[in-house]
Amino acid sequence: MTLPDPELQPEFYSDVPIKRALAWAIDLVAVFALSLVGVILTVFVSLLFLPVLFATVSIAYRTVMLARYGATLGMMVMALKWRQLDGRSPDTMTALGYSALHAALWTVFPLQIASMAMILLSPYRQGLHDFFLGTTMLHSFAPE
Repeated sequence: MTLPDPELQPEFYSDVPIKRALAWAIDLVAVFALSLVGVILTVFVSLLFLPVLFATVSIAYRTVMLARYGATLGMMVMALKWRQLDGRSPDTMTALGYSALHAALWTVFPLQIASMAMILLSPYRQGLHDFFLGTTMLHSFAPE
């Protein structure tokens, strides 16, 4: 099984950059809500290390959602799915790598800008972390 070719079937990759941005915003709200639950459950002690809590929750959320469903909540709402370039669903270790690289890119902002540019300019709409892992996002109506 392979992914649709972006040259022959561009409809599978059209609007992916804007959908990825909206999915990211939805996921940000989900991670914020989960972090808030963590703060409350620790009787506000975790406020002392909130950035670490937020990063940990973000990586765990993305890893679990991507490994189990092939999409995060935001990606599901935006009708996106995450696949390897050969068309298969990525495994748990790839999901963990994706999540960790995603978090790392936000800590080095110029790399995040480069990743956004790659999403806009690459044929498979891959970000920097997608490129390194051989994954991409496409519309969920793409053939399985």
